[in-house]
Amino acid sequence: MIRAWGRAYAAWCRAHVPGLAVANLVANILIVVTGGAVRVTDSGLGCPTWPKCTGASLVPHAALGAHGAIEFGNRMLTYVLAAVAISCVVSLWRRRDRPRRLAVVVAIGIPAQAVLGGVTVLTHLNPWIVACHLLLSMLMIGLCVWLVDDLTGPARAAAGTPTRALSWAVLAVGALVLWLGTVVTGSGPHAGDQTAPRNGLDPADLSHLHGYAVWLLVLLTVALLALAARRGERWLARFAGLLFGIELLQGVLGYVQYALDLPELLVVLHMLGAALVAAGLARVVLTTRERVGG
Repeated sequence: MIRAWGRAYAAWCRAHVPGLAVANLVANILIVVTGGAVRVTDSGLGCPTWPKCTGASLVPHAALGAHGAIEFGNRMLTYVLAAVAISCVVSLWRRRDRPRRLAVVVAIGIPAQAVLGGVTVLTHLNPWIVACHLLLSMLMIGLCVWLVDDLTGPARAAAGTPTRALSWAVLAVGALVLWLGTVVTGSGPHAGDQTAPRNGLDPADLSHLHGYAVWLLVLLTVALLALAARRGERWLARFAGLLFGIELLQGVLGYVQYALDLPELLVVLHMLGAALVAAGLARVVLTTRERVGG
């Protein structure tokens, strides 16, 4: 019976390869959003230890209140993420190519991310470790985009040297923007718990520096869009335009949340925007590669 169920599960996975790859990407974006919800509700230490919720209990109890339930709920979502990643690996297991390797790396990254999340709790939400926790998620989103492109990306010729170099510059500045965003958060009010340490830097100065980096990213993206369109690199121009749209929305959201003194809902939406920017950056760089097939 178990073998029969296993064969049926493997067959189902192999029949849904593209869908599982996309689900992998969506799940990794959603875990960023739920992590943001944990932070803005001051639930980062709702479960004060790891891997158990408390020293004596794996699950939260009534004394921990809503914060414990929120933090524990986010931990449980890791199992959903793992289930999707494992299914993706199973769907590609018979292959001997890069998609299988990418799926395995993403699957390995989930327990690594869980351990790093545990370290953030054990260090009482040290802002620099929290930043690493988020940036690892951004890296995993990029790997998921790579997997989706390998499986379902459009056929295209390799981009020319000028657009390829400019796309890597966009990626570099985009990575700087994402990192500065974590530093800004580490200096501000949404550190995950009222008692959590901040990084001691000035949030206003950091917000301005972050804003300058965002403007540089937008200008480079516009330049890439224009250059790709002029060179007839249709798919690169299309994805650069999509990234530009995400950046504009994210920038407006950033200014609005700053002006309104960081309301919780806008902060969570900004986290979603950061995840979409990470996906867009990966999508643009990957599109400079040649891909044969539909």
